[in-house]
Amino acid sequence: MRPSRQRATLLTLSAIVALGAFGACTDDGADGDGSDVEAVVAGESFPDARCEANRAAGSITYLSGFDFAATASIIDVIVADAAGYYDELCLDVELQPSFAPANYPVVASGDAQFASGGSFTEVVEFAEANDADLVAVTVEGRTPIDVLIVKPGEAEALEDLAGSTIGVKTKITPSVAAMLASAGMIEGEEYDTVLLGGFDPLAHIEIDGISAFPGYKSNEPGQLERAGIDFDVFDPADLDIPGSFGVIYTTRDFLDENPTAVQDFARATMRGLADALDDPDAAAAAALELIEANDNPNFLSLEGETFRWSTDVELITAAVPTDTGVGVPDADALQEELTAYAEIGLFEADDVPQASDRLDPTSLDGVYGDDGTVIWPG
Repeated sequence: MRPSRQRATLLTLSAIVALGAFGACTDDGADGDGSDVEAVVAGESFPDARCEANRAAGSITYLSGFDFAATASIIDVIVADAAGYYDELCLDVELQPSFAPANYPVVASGDAQFASGGSFTEVVEFAEANDADLVAVTVEGRTPIDVLIVKPGEAEALEDLAGSTIGVKTKITPSVAAMLASAGMIEGEEYDTVLLGGFDPLAHIEIDGISAFPGYKSNEPGQLERAGIDFDVFDPADLDIPGSFGVIYTTRDFLDENPTAVQDFARATMRGLADALDDPDAAAAAALELIEANDNPNFLSLEGETFRWSTDVELITAAVPTDTGVGVPDADALQEELTAYAEIGLFEADDVPQASDRLDPTSLDGVYGDDGTVIWPG
């Protein structure tokens, strides 16, 4: 596979899904949250007993995956909170900026109730390694979002990276590792990795001794383009490597104890996602407002956050299924993801985790109506 040359062109928005705030409830009124509390019906008052159950869940802490960046599984929560959607469903939600790899043990310990994860595989990998009963509630992106950024002239094909060193922030991302493995390139054999400091791709691409580094379609390419720096990209999606992004997860204990709170957190978040997809520029501005209120420790900009979310919007809407709502996990596709990453040694080949064990199959059952819009009370 030849790399694609990047130019300073902002990705255009296409096929934005017009998810409405209102929809029709299922004919039988079943909510699917595993509780006996009355279901939410579009246009009708929010049930008092459900409100009491949600308040009984107490203060709910949500941890973002990277600051308050305008990206899937963060921007939807920001928009929902700013619009008062959690309050309308009797949920007391506190947003805290964080970093995805740091979130898993915090949620597993019960010190936070929801968090943004880098991918479904990342959630499962931590859960399996640490005997943590984490479950994904929503999965918004159905494709890899990570890419391999290569210095110009370093490689015309993946095999050309044999004998090279790849810089990584913590470790090589799963989709990129699977892509390299598909070309017979195995870490520690055909190539080595070295830790990079910080998150600045403009600095990383100038480091001597490395040929490439993983990044995210919605971030590093935009920064490099805006700086006028030439680079090449190898994209796992071009080789049909499965992947995911924009994951929100909780623990099974919290889910079992507070089924309506989990479902209504998902309901409000999916309404926030609908708003963010419908008006990307306003959503990016809302994210930057919260970033600035938090003193902007990562020096994020409106231009960068607009690029980030416009990229996510294009990736999300290009893979929206016709028979379900955005964010509903696809167990079969997620199983393909886990199986593919087992082949590169992320999991034992003869003991691949079951995606269904790390998914909540009920919380989104009563969130979307038959027309694919969010069921919202009047």
